[in-house]
Amino acid sequence: MSTEPDQVETTGHVHGYTSEKSSHLKRLRRIEGQVRGLQRMVEEDKYCIDILTQVSAATKALQSFSLELLDEHLSHCVVEAAQKGGAEAEEKVREASDAIARLVRS
Repeated sequence: MSTEPDQVETTGHVHGYTSEKSSHLKRLRRIEGQVRGLQRMVEEDKYCIDILTQVSAATKALQSFSLELLDEHLSHCVVEAAQKGGAEAEEKVREASDAIARLVRS
């Protein structure tokens, strides 16, 4: 089953990242702080190269988070679906492949 990003899955399924949720939220708050810092730097007319350095740091932090989340998805959601087999397994593999393609293009 595929859900839109703003929809909540109500099947009772526990997502792979759930056990690390507090750690993930802490990382995302840190990234949010980096982005707010970027906004502040622009508002204060900071030097372009300094801003670009911080953009690079925020981008790397998001990429690292993405890879960790993908790893958890593969080791939990995809493995679970593969054990069940059938259309759900095919769907989870397709979703993972699409996510990897998006990450590679970004």
